[in-house]
Amino acid sequence: MMSKIDVRCFKAYDVRGIVGEELNEEIAYRVGRAYAELFQPKKVVIGRDVRPSSPALAAALASGFNDAGVDVLDIGMCGTEQVYFATVHLDADGGIMVTASHNPPEYNGMKLVRRGAVPISGDSGLREIEALVAEGTFAAPAAQKGKTARADVTEAYIDHLLTYVDVERLSPFTIACNPGNGCAGPVLDRLAERLPFRLVKRYWEPDGSFPNGVPNPLLPENRTATSELVKESGADFGLAWDGDFDRCFFFDERGEFVEGYYLVGLLAQAMLEKHPGAKIIHDPRLTWNTIEIARAYGGIPVQSKTGHAFIKERMRAEDAVYGGEMSAHHYFRDFFYCDSGMIPWLLVAGLLSREGRRLSELIAERATRYPVSGEINRKLEDPDGALARIEARYAREAAVIDRTDGLSMEFERWRFNVRKSNTEPLLRLNVEARGDRELLEEKTREVLAIIDER
Repeated sequence: MMSKIDVRCFKAYDVRGIVGEELNEEIAYRVGRAYAELFQPKKVVIGRDVRPSSPALAAALASGFNDAGVDVLDIGMCGTEQVYFATVHLDADGGIMVTASHNPPEYNGMKLVRRGAVPISGDSGLREIEALVAEGTFAAPAAQKGKTARADVTEAYIDHLLTYVDVERLSPFTIACNPGNGCAGPVLDRLAERLPFRLVKRYWEPDGSFPNGVPNPLLPENRTATSELVKESGADFGLAWDGDFDRCFFFDERGEFVEGYYLVGLLAQAMLEKHPGAKIIHDPRLTWNTIEIARAYGGIPVQSKTGHAFIKERMRAEDAVYGGEMSAHHYFRDFFYCDSGMIPWLLVAGLLSREGRRLSELIAERATRYPVSGEINRKLEDPDGALARIEARYAREAAVIDRTDGLSMEFERWRFNVRKSNTEPLLRLNVEARGDRELLEEKTREVLAIIDER
């Protein structure tokens, strides 16, 4: 029986907090014990990102598993998707990635999966692990402790990534790459050996102090370095990743950041060219472009609630070939229904090679057809009141009202989705229109005025 401890580092989908204040080695050890008690695994995979605190947290986690009689396969520093891959490839009963993704260096955390790389989140075991960790009421340590051994799946993982493209048909692109001192550099080096691309590098070396800023390209202020690298190098396109590289962000040949929504459509096209008739999962925030492309290439668009646990669950239920979110999470059936930050750029490179067109051309065509507002956040004391005002204003004229995630309302030439944040008192608004930017801007101002009413 251990003493009770504070477990506020447990979130809806993962574990995350400031090391030394909200997360420590004791908690990591207990997570290993709790996971073992709840799921009874024989063998688990552990990987870690580049943060200074990651090796000690990973070692404590492994110790917890070992004391419960569970063997650990340690794959070392890697990206989150390598834990997903290793869990399946090594026939393990589960896996945990020690990472805080795009958070500042003082943070760390864990992403947990079961056998088959099925995610463990709030409604699939994480709450039970949290309760066991908080109470410390574990069974006695196993009579025979588990062992920890190193494992290397890099070559098999690279082989798998290359199945998504026809290497012989790829154009010899120059690609500006910015891993942001996260974990992506070593994998890109290995891929580069087998691809006809010239990779122009910036902030390449893994360094968990993140000397060039936190690797989170969703923040506009973090895009400048990649944009400039594209322009300086004359690259065909640019790429940036977050710290654990489960998200990949695109820049066109002019150094312009590409809105993630349009990438969902491009990737749907790329996957449907290989898998005609397949299902494509999308979230409700922005939909028209994805739906149109999916149908044009013989696919079936299916809407799912936003969030990785919901998307992955729906993909499995529908056997969908691809699922995409505008937040740059892209999921693939052949990658165990998991998200990857490497597969998307390989698919886009393949698409550009086949089409013989620039990325800016492909994006401009779709952005003209379906202009979008971009996600707009408003901090409110009463988000429910704002939702009620919006619905009351538009209910009579809306052709479609949908509550898959928040409130979506569709009209003949425009639509919007407004939803509450899971973690903050925020409303998140997305608006799109059919080929009419003036209408888009007018309706965006109109909805925001209703949200801002006092």
